[in-house]
Amino acid sequence: MTNESQGEFLGSVEEHLLIHGIKPDDLENVRKFGAAIGDRMPEYIRHFYAWLETRPDYREYFHDGDLLGRVQSSQIDHWQSFFDARVDEAYLATRVQLGEAHARIGLPLPSYFAGVSQSFVIFTEKLYEGGLSPEEHAASMISIVKLLNLDTTIVVDTFSKLVAEQFAEQSMALAEMSTPVTAIWDDILMLPIVGIIDSNRAQDVMAAVLAKIMETRAKVFIMDISGVAVVDTAVANHLIKITKATKLMGCECMISGLSPAIAQTIVDLGIETGDVRTTTTLRDALEVGFATIGVSVSRA
Repeated sequence: MTNESQGEFLGSVEEHLLIHGIKPDDLENVRKFGAAIGDRMPEYIRHFYAWLETRPDYREYFHDGDLLGRVQSSQIDHWQSFFDARVDEAYLATRVQLGEAHARIGLPLPSYFAGVSQSFVIFTEKLYEGGLSPEEHAASMISIVKLLNLDTTIVVDTFSKLVAEQFAEQSMALAEMSTPVTAIWDDILMLPIVGIIDSNRAQDVMAAVLAKIMETRAKVFIMDISGVAVVDTAVANHLIKITKATKLMGCECMISGLSPAIAQTIVDLGIETGDVRTTTTLRDALEVGFATIGVSVSRA
């Protein structure tokens, strides 16, 4: 991720502190608690992994000993940074990196929440042995929760945005795969459509078809809908729009694979198909297409 895109995820330090109600006194409270537990991070690691080993996440994500060592070292750095409570751009950037890492390996957010909760328990119940007055301890608990919420917000926001980007990229790739406009003969294009047609997919189909017509200067386009299970008013209108657009490009469009059920549905819905050419089978459409471009096909 570039520095510019990282900035989109981060926001300003002041914004995050303000949103979570974190004041200088809160950061000082976190530092006091960190000083009270002292240099006990190795104990934290021992307690944390005793808990983690009971979870399926451990076997799935930490089967590599070298990886486990690197993760543990990163965890120590993370919590030392947390209890130093120097919230600046570098601090926020490390939380973005944590969200990126979780998104990259596909670690579920509930597992992250569980880990944060368990860490809070370890620090406050297993590692803290006193040193603060009751008032200071109570104030530290509130301040630690505030800072944990800030960290969690950044990690979850980064995770969610990256997962959304990945999903959008996958959807785009699937859309490209689902619109395989193919030149099956000189001047004849064909597109088999399978599945559900919605507005977005119809737009993708139209764009792919028109681009292919311009590229190949095709005279006939066959759209086979035998793989489309349901045709309602919206789907029929999408198909008609595609046929009209291809005609504007000087290409004759035919819809093949029209089943009796779909034909009956179109009639029952009162959909005006105009001069759209339709055929029952792809073979019939090919025969009409060959005739259109003046090609005669016969058995050898």
